[in-house]
Amino acid sequence: MSEDFEDVLHAVGPRLRALRRHRGLTLAELAGTTGVSESTLSRLESGQRRASLELLLPLARAYDVPLDDLVGAPRTGDPRIHLSPIHRHGMTFVPLSRRTGSMQAYKMLIPSTDRPLEPDHQTHDGHEWLYVLTGRLRLVLGDHDLVLPAGEAAEFDTALPHWLGSADGKAVELLILFGRHGERAHLRARARSSRLR
Repeated sequence: MSEDFEDVLHAVGPRLRALRRHRGLTLAELAGTTGVSESTLSRLESGQRRASLELLLPLARAYDVPLDDLVGAPRTGDPRIHLSPIHRHGMTFVPLSRRTGSMQAYKMLIPSTDRPLEPDHQTHDGHEWLYVLTGRLRLVLGDHDLVLPAGEAAEFDTALPHWLGSADGKAVELLILFGRHGERAHLRARARSSRLR
């Protein structure tokens, strides 16, 4: 076996431990999600157990990352991002980034409906910034019930009960930046020079 291959295998355990800790998960929580025992996960992270496809596939699904990210595989020469839509709560999320553990970018598509939907509030750890591309978004955030037309943005802590939906039953498209552990989007604008050139 080549030295490079051995180096890749030895780096898997620390990479898995760092990813789990960054996501704020315990071994017990991860075991419950993946079906892999706590002892196996612990040995895998400490390097006492060799990584196998059988162990890495459920971990990649649980972390929602490509398998290549878990093993630290070098990127191929193809710069395209192959998007795999995620369907949840009747909406479609298209991942636009694939970095593990930090701010994630998504395009979200809310389909048109025959009748207005009743808000179903959700809460989870993190911070969200969104920008409406098309349509009219209804954002229910705690006691606030807001309508954001195309071109408007919002930012909020996702620990607050919140719900996103169409304000008028028509389709809505938006961009979302989501930080799992409260990372916030920072916007900076340059001041324009008042002198004409």
